[in-house]
Amino acid sequence: PGFLEGLRSLTNDHGALLIFDEVMTGFRVGPQGAQGRYGITPDLTTLGKIVAGGTPAAVYGGRRDLMSQMAPSGPIYQAGTLAGNPITVAAGLVTLRRIASDPALYDRLEASGAELETRLAAALSRHGIDGTVQRVGAMLTVFFGPTTVRSWDDAVTLDRDRFARFFNGALSRGVLLPPSPFEAMFLMDAHTDVLETAASVLESAIGDAA
Repeated sequence: PGFLEGLRSLTNDHGALLIFDEVMTGFRVGPQGAQGRYGITPDLTTLGKIVAGGTPAAVYGGRRDLMSQMAPSGPIYQAGTLAGNPITVAAGLVTLRRIASDPALYDRLEASGAELETRLAAALSRHGIDGTVQRVGAMLTVFFGPTTVRSWDDAVTLDRDRFARFFNGALSRGVLLPPSPFEAMFLMDAHTDVLETAASVLESAIGDAA
């Protein structure tokens, strides 16, 4: 089994809860997040950010028997200063309705991600740079290093100076990337019309990193 399947099996065997942090992956790698994409159902899930269209938000949910333990249905009290904030809830409802009403949305995101992945990988090869483009759905990262990143040990060997040249090359041409070599880029449906421009800029920025 894969890593997630192994976690599900272990938690089942030991009567433990499996909790997925989908703050990053939720609604980005598919309409049901990573759990839907990989077919693994956790007991609880945390979500944030994109679930409310970029408005500050935090959400958790899970099995009915667990959620029924939360007040006001159950004895476990949970509250926060901004819990149930009407602006955030309104933004979240609009976002979820938009996702639900557009069945082709994730096909477009997948196609945009695949195109950008292909072009950036070709640019790395063209410039003779050791690096990989790793992508899941609308999330992708250019890693400057000789190996595919599968662990923290792989990540710490990345060429940070080369990434800095790549980042600054993109920034100087009007494309703002996450400023860390370990972070992922997030594609949105709104980027579809400017994908060609962004891809060209990032190809040039990879040249700056050579």
